[in-house]
Amino acid sequence: MDATAKSPSQVPVGVDPTRPSIARVYGGFLGGKDLYEVDRQVMKKINEVVPEAVDIARGNRGFLNRACRFLARQTEIDQYLDCGSGLPTAENTHQIVQRFNPEARVVYVDNDPVVIAHGRALLEENDFVHMVPADIFTPRAVLENEVVRRAVDFSRPIVLLQVGTMHHLEGDGAPAVMTQYIDALPSGSYVVFSHFLDPEVPELTEIARRIEQVLVNGPMGAGRFRTRAEILAMLDGIELIEPNGEAAPGPAVCDEWWPDGPQIQPLSGAARCILGAVGRKP
Repeated sequence: MDATAKSPSQVPVGVDPTRPSIARVYGGFLGGKDLYEVDRQVMKKINEVVPEAVDIARGNRGFLNRACRFLARQTEIDQYLDCGSGLPTAENTHQIVQRFNPEARVVYVDNDPVVIAHGRALLEENDFVHMVPADIFTPRAVLENEVVRRAVDFSRPIVLLQVGTMHHLEGDGAPAVMTQYIDALPSGSYVVFSHFLDPEVPELTEIARRIEQVLVNGPMGAGRFRTRAEILAMLDGIELIEPNGEAAPGPAVCDEWWPDGPQIQPLSGAARCILGAVGRKP
């Protein structure tokens, strides 16, 4: 991607009712009500081309929740940097990890002023959680932010969350962005990552492309479904863990990353179009 060009998701939407917001649309699929009509129209168009598209948002959120529980319970890491956190909803990162460690520090980063305002109101009385306004696709803006540097000790392991973010960066710059973040992490840190997937199976690729068409060529302007190889290129430098009791270390469909129980109902095609991974930096 041209260094001077901006992905549409890098331009904050704020309170502009004429522009859809990634955070609001995602929140809407999770049952949120903080929507403008323009957001509802995007959701309607997505539902028209893929009625089960909601399964992508739900699978992504479930993956985030399970990964946070796993790391809070099974590691001693007590600081989390959550990039592109979006509008507060049920089971936010800090709510999950602070059940295991009430003093765990969480820094949320987002470029949308509405997200920042909602987050700060929610977190007003929590001294261990912070909201930072910054462009997550400009790593230096995040890593050198005064609040981030004060709240996060980069000499100790950190959990970096990039969940459902990089598919909103247009062009081919995502691997370089992730490399900057991973290089900044101390040894023993973990990365929690998810991304829209092109499964490279004809009937599933068709689903991915129909949703991508609405996102990229509509008013949102971003939302790429990339192949497994393209996603793995963003995770260079970390050792991925097993995603469940049957698969080798690596990414997996979000709903299949250490699910809470057996899959009684088959996953929809849309649910198979988002990939999740957790890995440790050696």
